Amino acid sequence: MKTGKELKPGTVIRLENDPWLVQKAEFTKSGRNSAIMKTKLKNLLTGYKTEIVYSADDKLDDVILDRKEATLSFISGDTYTFMDTTDYTMYELNAEDIEAVLPFIEEGMEDVCEAIFFEERLVSVELPTTIVRKVAYTEGSARGDTSGKVMKPAKLSNGTELQVADFIEIDDLIEIDTREGGSYKGRAKK
Repeated sequence: MKTGKELKPGTVIRLENDPWLVQKAEFTKSGRNSAIMKTKLKNLLTGYKTEIVYSADDKLDDVILDRKEATLSFISGDTYTFMDTTDYTMYELNAEDIEAVLPFIEEGMEDVCEAIFFEERLVSVELPTTIVRKVAYTEGSARGDTSGKVMKPAKLSNGTELQVADFIEIDDLIEIDTREGGSYKGRAKK
């Protein structure tokens, strides 16, 4: 059993005997009202999508899933092909199935992902908690602001934009925390 506040992208829950993949989860806590989790769900059997709001205390049935290590093999249009690292089996996913991790997937990445299966069918992919990516473009830094607390926008090679420390320059390798939509952690160690 999971509670509403434990939902995150990639989690699979059971509603009315069907498995539903949480594609997006946004936690909200206001002053007077109880905490809620706004979710975007996709039925793994029919492909139907819906949005449901849960109270943080709601009890939900989770689904037992199989997990295997996989790497991105190649991208063809909106189809992403992953390869099992143990038996080299190829699995395909559409871009909408991996919407939560899509900003951090790029051609030629070497990160070992966790492929998630429901009844022998690949339904989602989870990236490692921390990944390293190269900054493709960012503005120059202002003199004197080297504390690391001043942030500026940067663009990764796949087009994803995020806020990085002011001292980061083009072609620097940065660490990104992939939980909660991805955020800058620091400069990667060489």
